[in-house]
Amino acid sequence: MDIFGSETPIIGMVHLPPLPGAPGFDGDRGAIRDRLHRDASALESGGVDGIMLENFGDAPFYPDRVPRHVVADVAALAESLRERVSIPFGVNVLRNDARSALGVAAATGGAFVRVNVHTGARLTDQGLIEGTAHETLRLRERLDADVAILADIDVKHSAPVAERPLGEVVSELVERGGADAVVVSGTGTGEAVETDALDAVVEARDARGLDAPVLVGSGVTPETAPELLSVADGAIVGTALKRGGETTNPVDEAAVERLVDARPH
Repeated sequence: MDIFGSETPIIGMVHLPPLPGAPGFDGDRGAIRDRLHRDASALESGGVDGIMLENFGDAPFYPDRVPRHVVADVAALAESLRERVSIPFGVNVLRNDARSALGVAAATGGAFVRVNVHTGARLTDQGLIEGTAHETLRLRERLDADVAILADIDVKHSAPVAERPLGEVVSELVERGGADAVVVSGTGTGEAVETDALDAVVEARDARGLDAPVLVGSGVTPETAPELLSVADGAIVGTALKRGGETTNPVDEAAVERLVDARPH
């Protein structure tokens, strides 16, 4: 993707601890900001091409719109991130608040957002979530925001409401939904993507002649990166970049370097 300046960009995750108002918040906003700075610095020094900021610690998640105080905290942290790194960054507001993510990105200089359910509908632990592409794209136009939409297909921690031909789903996500990139993930956070599923999405994209990169959205490791990134156009990586391979641990710069070095050149 052009925004990353790499043929196979690696986007590193900053999984934020619980924010104020979430059940696990420990009362220290400063500690959250310090953790963000340390993780972001380790990701950039390790060689990733972009950073994704996500309110990962806020479980149980709101299904769509998050409260205003969450938006305010994410915006403040995104602005702090912008001041710390020179590589592109993006925002994901869980579980599916695309409008808040887009607003934060537009206000703070973010280059992209991830949208878990952009078109169609999915059954999740938050209940039925329906895509709001019609609102997200119109908001992007109103804000005149140069923010790319990375949209999941068959997003992790969810199930389809009904089975549909993959070619139709991919086509509608990009052509009718206006997604700038398609994200393919495993069944859960850190879970590997099935290579057959990844191949099928790329083949469906190519068969329809769509100009949209396909990114792997979970489970990429130094061992699997060469094979996955010989098919996909990039990856969003979190768990494999953390100390001990634990999603909630701090970023391990050496692990970042290993994964970045493992991608095809």
